[in-house]
Amino acid sequence: MAVHSLTEPNYNSLFKPFMMTYPIRAIVFVILLSIFEQRVQAQGNLYPPLSATKTGKANPLSPDPLVNYTWANPKASDGLESYVLQPKSWTADAHSFNTKDFKKNNTIEVNGEGDICFDFGQENAAWLEFDSPDLSGRVEMSISEYNQPPPAHALGYPTKTLTPKKYGNTYRLELNKELYEGVRFGFIHVRSFSKTWHITGVRLICQIKPTNYQGSFACSDTMLTRIWYTGAYTVKLNLLKDYMGAILMNRGDRYSWTGDAHPAQAASMVAFGNFDFVKRNIDYTSTQSNGIRSYALYWVLSLIDYYKYTGDTETLNKYIDNACGKLDDAYKVYGTNPHLEFYGWDERLGAGFEHSDNPETQNAYKMLSIRVWKQFAETMALCGRMDLRDKYQSYATEKFAALKKDTNWYQSFGLHAGTDAVTTGLLNTNEKQAIYEKSFTDKVNRVSYSPFNQYFVIQAFAQMNKYDDALSSIHDLWGGEINYGGTTFFEDYRPSWNAVIEKNGAVPNNQCGFTSLCHPWGAGVTKWLSEEVLGIKPTSPGFKTFDVLPHLGRTLTSVSGKTPTPLGAIAASFNTTTGICSLSVPVDAVGRIGIPKVEKQITGITINGVLAWNGIYHSVNGISGASQDEQFIYLTGVQSGDYKIDVTYDGTTPKYIEQLAHYPARYLGIDSTTSGNWGGKYGKDGYVLCDYNDDGNDKSKLPAYVSSVNFYKVKGNGKPDNVVWKSNTGDKRALAPDATNKGARNATSLYAVDADQIGYTFTSTIAVKGTHEYKVSLYFLDWDMKGRKIAIEMFDAANLKLIAPVKVVKDFTGGAYLTYTYNKSAKFRINLVRGDNAVLSGIFFDPVLKR
Repeated sequence: MAVHSLTEPNYNSLFKPFMMTYPIRAIVFVILLSIFEQRVQAQGNLYPPLSATKTGKANPLSPDPLVNYTWANPKASDGLESYVLQPKSWTADAHSFNTKDFKKNNTIEVNGEGDICFDFGQENAAWLEFDSPDLSGRVEMSISEYNQPPPAHALGYPTKTLTPKKYGNTYRLELNKELYEGVRFGFIHVRSFSKTWHITGVRLICQIKPTNYQGSFACSDTMLTRIWYTGAYTVKLNLLKDYMGAILMNRGDRYSWTGDAHPAQAASMVAFGNFDFVKRNIDYTSTQSNGIRSYALYWVLSLIDYYKYTGDTETLNKYIDNACGKLDDAYKVYGTNPHLEFYGWDERLGAGFEHSDNPETQNAYKMLSIRVWKQFAETMALCGRMDLRDKYQSYATEKFAALKKDTNWYQSFGLHAGTDAVTTGLLNTNEKQAIYEKSFTDKVNRVSYSPFNQYFVIQAFAQMNKYDDALSSIHDLWGGEINYGGTTFFEDYRPSWNAVIEKNGAVPNNQCGFTSLCHPWGAGVTKWLSEEVLGIKPTSPGFKTFDVLPHLGRTLTSVSGKTPTPLGAIAASFNTTTGICSLSVPVDAVGRIGIPKVEKQITGITINGVLAWNGIYHSVNGISGASQDEQFIYLTGVQSGDYKIDVTYDGTTPKYIEQLAHYPARYLGIDSTTSGNWGGKYGKDGYVLCDYNDDGNDKSKLPAYVSSVNFYKVKGNGKPDNVVWKSNTGDKRALAPDATNKGARNATSLYAVDADQIGYTFTSTIAVKGTHEYKVSLYFLDWDMKGRKIAIEMFDAANLKLIAPVKVVKDFTGGAYLTYTYNKSAKFRINLVRGDNAVLSGIFFDPVLKR
């Protein structure tokens, strides 16, 4: 990969050799002026060129092409800068594109119609352009976050495929007035061809906010290191001129959302130490909750985070009244239905805006309110506002005491409400253990659909001292995104996607609409790794006092890194294999350092060559004392300075037993041969032929064990929209009208429609009476050959846990049945991956044969 600074043409040096004679001078002047104008026009509204300098080697575990570039003094008021990226690899129709000289001299010969795809190696905030001195015929260009262009119409979202604008010999894809988009892959489509022509350069013009890596992280698990840097890059890529926004490639909400910003700002502080930028974004979002009550509370948590990291009392005081208004509103609606609008994309949280007022979200919001009242009270105590400490502590105490009058107060809590309960810090050991066993031991369902919500889940794991489980879930979610091929973190994700989606392939779209593969709200894991695995946390505002308590669990043997603070960076490293550790403390800071036992015995510690511990503490310069518990030997009162620490370990850390993914429902497979002749093979117990009688009127015969089959967010149901492809047809792909497989057929379906999701998703819920083991088969048909690809999720209808891995059906112009077994009510979500819309033509019920 080549990274270049952009430079403006130098008028004097360009023309100086030709300023001697006339008329040659005049002729050359006109020619060069034309070239100059073309270059300036081609560069258009470029930001200034990259002013950073390259420092040292790039970190191979970071996706950031500028990870080893440093700005002299970056600050929040800086504008964006630009740089050029060349493609790392490319694939093309061999008969149309001769690419053999592209790597050597940047030239591609075009010999016919077709498509060429360029992979730039990682997600970027950029626009795409190419050069050609002799283009003929018609071309279009596309950009994408995955290895194929988005649909041309993108179902209501702005197109990502357009005819490029021509500037001299440069052809630029201009998709919006800001030009940039989230892009990893770029495409040139030759739509018509008349004669051979040439591409002489392909590039991304990337934008970046001047931001230095002041923090770092590394550990013995390289995936966790990659995750830390990927989270940091996700935030950095979305730093805009004035606030922390989101690229959101196919979305319009690029501005900073109050709640989304909470984990993004948290990650930004540990990775970049750009506290002035976080301060500006807190101001920008202070009056914006977007109608989402939980987001108002996350803004208060962001203010608390900022104060703890910076000690900026002036800013805290500026926003106290604002925060109190948000907290008082939460108290006012506590115990009522506060119409939350949104709590997360996870099905258990109401699938975003679909069913946000369900019991799980109500319980989660109550717990979040208690958590924020309590933490704000603690913060007020630190800045001397004892009146507000008492007020908000009383809110938390009152509401939590009322809950505990019922000894089973948490029994109905699922993962997210349980998470928010644990993170209040008010639960006793038995309550935490009960919540852990109920919701945090299921490897599949302890992972939220939303990386935003998973940030709070891993905080709860830490509160319960379940670090190995936390790291396992981090591998499953954030590591899974990297294994998919992601170089930034997604808006939502399921680990089972990787089994059915090719590397960097198009992912399912869903209740959030078009899935974004670069969303800074997914970056909270970066702060968690710094605070919980490396273990560096402030214990008083601005890190005047701090802890370094590394949690390596049973899977890690080393961790190192640094965290930026207003006093300077705190750096630490721990290796439980060699026993070699180190610490660097800035001036005016005092720390408590935990030497991790990792379930071994520590028989000796020397610090800067002096014995400090051999079962008792021995005085060492710069350290006031030592103590121990089951997890650490604590060095207390650690003053500024550099410390080389040698630890002698005895014993072995037990192995962590990784849990296996378990799904209660069983996926039996796909049938692509039966087509519409379902009689005799499917539907022995009953069936639903979707919209078979038009206008949303299904033809159905339900089994005795099924009380109803309902659909949500579909066209039909008495609406005027026609969802019948063809009536009275003999085409065998259409479902037969009954089990005889005789007579004329109707080719019909229900398909997704929604004002928010633009037809990306719909659901079907099968209500089963009690418990009854059954087979259910879903019939999908791409009747009109739109190249549909559909992802299917299956949930328990009562608790909304995922009960089967995500499956994808594609190439089903001849029809395809997906079959599952389960014994309770089930909910299916049908998500579009590719094509015009998500469709479903039939549901069939059959008995489960006894083994």
